[in-house]
Amino acid sequence: MTATDFDAERTYGDGQFSAVQVFESDRMKIVCGYFEPGQFIPVHAPASDVAIHVRSGTGIVRDGDDEHRVDPGDVVVVAANADRGVKADADERLEALLVTAPPPTDAEHDPVRKGLRTGQFDPLDDG
Repeated sequence: MTATDFDAERTYGDGQFSAVQVFESDRMKIVCGYFEPGQFIPVHAPASDVAIHVRSGTGIVRDGDDEHRVDPGDVVVVAANADRGVKADADERLEALLVTAPPPTDAEHDPVRKGLRTGQFDPLDDG
C-alpha cells in the first residue's frame, strides 16, 4: 500500500509548479500538485484521462477549448486526447491531486516542458 499525507508532501517551487509523485504503475500515476499564484501546468493533450481534485485555492482547468473555474473540493475529469492544463489564480496558491490513467509518455510531456521553458500556459496555441 502506498500512503502519504498531502501536508507532509507540500513543497513549492519559485519558477514552476511542484509535482510530488505519490504512485506510478503502467496503469496509473498519482501526483500532488502545488502551485504558487499564477503557476501552471502547460496545455498538452496526452492519450490518458486525468482526474483533478482541488484541495485548496482557485484557478482554471482547460478541457479542450473550454476553461473551467475550480474551487476547493471540486473534482474535474478531462478525457484522453483533449487539450488540458491547470493554472492557479494570480492571487493565491492552488493545491490539487492529479490522477492520470494511463501515465502520459515522456514525449507527450514535450509541450509541458516547452510551456514551462517559455512561460506559456498554452504552448500549443499557434495564434
